[in-house]
Amino acid sequence: MAHELQFYIDGAWVDPVSPHAFDVIDPSNEEAFAQISLGQKADVDTAVAAAKRAFRSYSRTSPAERADLLRRIIAVYKKRSDDLALAVSREMGAPRPFARAAQVGIGLAHLQKIAEVLETFPFEHRKGSSLVVKEPVGVVGLITPWNWPLNQITCKVGPALAAGCTMVLKPSEIAPLDGIIFAEILDEAGVPAGVFNLVNGDGPGVGQALASHPDIDMMSFTGSTRAGILVAKAAADTVKRVHQELGGKSANILMPDVDLRDAVTKGVEGCFGNSGQSCNAPTRMFVPRERQGEAVEIAKTSAETFTVGAADAPGTKLGPVVSQVQFDKIQDLIQSGIDEGATLVTGGPGRPADLNRGYYVRPTVFADVTPQMRIAREEIFGPVLSIMPYDSVDEVIEEANNTVYGLASYIQGKDIGKVREVASLMRTGNVHINYPAWDAGIPFGGYKQSGNGREYAEYGLEDFLEIKGILGYEAA
Repeated sequence: MAHELQFYIDGAWVDPVSPHAFDVIDPSNEEAFAQISLGQKADVDTAVAAAKRAFRSYSRTSPAERADLLRRIIAVYKKRSDDLALAVSREMGAPRPFARAAQVGIGLAHLQKIAEVLETFPFEHRKGSSLVVKEPVGVVGLITPWNWPLNQITCKVGPALAAGCTMVLKPSEIAPLDGIIFAEILDEAGVPAGVFNLVNGDGPGVGQALASHPDIDMMSFTGSTRAGILVAKAAADTVKRVHQELGGKSANILMPDVDLRDAVTKGVEGCFGNSGQSCNAPTRMFVPRERQGEAVEIAKTSAETFTVGAADAPGTKLGPVVSQVQFDKIQDLIQSGIDEGATLVTGGPGRPADLNRGYYVRPTVFADVTPQMRIAREEIFGPVLSIMPYDSVDEVIEEANNTVYGLASYIQGKDIGKVREVASLMRTGNVHINYPAWDAGIPFGGYKQSGNGREYAEYGLEDFLEIKGILGYEAA
């Protein structure tokens, strides 16, 4: 890759206004393997100006033209899939097969879905003698995280392009290389100059400049609730639209009639997937109190099948977490579970015995977790499962909703009528019944402090559109 130290602005790779090199760390060995440049306000100003100029023409393109552009992007994305997978694996520690199938695959699914949606999406409709139209919101700022980088880039850039918006993307500075390759993909696909711009940087340097910029019409942010609040505050002075996909603390309710072995095993897999670094991971497993002992044994057996190792090591099922900061946070929360009286079933503090370098976390399961414990309340973002016993369905519904978050919940049981009833009472943006397959066409987003707005398919497209009513369009 030749563009690590550059930004993509106005259809060209350009040097930063002031060089500021930043190491990209391989979490498997804690060593720097690449450098990027961190931008600043002057770089953001240049990128926003390019996007603003490009909006005049790109916003007037037809849906058919934009669909054709998305199809060209998809073709180049497929061609560069191996490059993307290697970048994601090295920068955030995803095991190589998982990076290729899941991390890269999910990005492709989003691009294909938005291209499909664009074919039939109704951008206008008549209402009496008036016309109601949906138009691109304008120049948008996009800030994406490190945990599912291509998922978040594609489910923002794809709908923004489909809507007719122009944009400036700031990927995570911790996992930036896939974003640089993505910019190369868009360039090769022929995205018009200025429509898509990329400026690498951190939150204070680039994120703040985007959120507060008077010529940015909308911010779409994915990351922690803490950082999302900062983006919203920075955006408030210019009254721009702010879309936030933030943290989660998802409940996994195992109903009394559940097939416990199947439900617990799949629940552990869901919690530990991507090394636990998913905002919608089912981290709080609620089980009937009289069945907790059985659930604990199944969870222990399942957790101990997760081979921890380097992203490029054969057989690795659980790669490292992304950084020293994340490792230290997870270790602190694991220790808090012990100190606050939870039963440590397996795992615990420190690295696995055979790994002394890299941000490796032992697959950890706690039992007898109570709602007051930190591990039951705080987003851990690591392979740590809390098993929480309950006495009645009414109680478990109340405890599942007893969180500041509201991104996802999971319910497992044989009585589908009862399961659906519980699902209707969940205060979350998604409810997963009996571990269904992932669906790129279903809206994704949260209640409460998990954010606002929705992503994926037409729901994501809607968030990049303004609604205009044209009265008197036809004579009465």
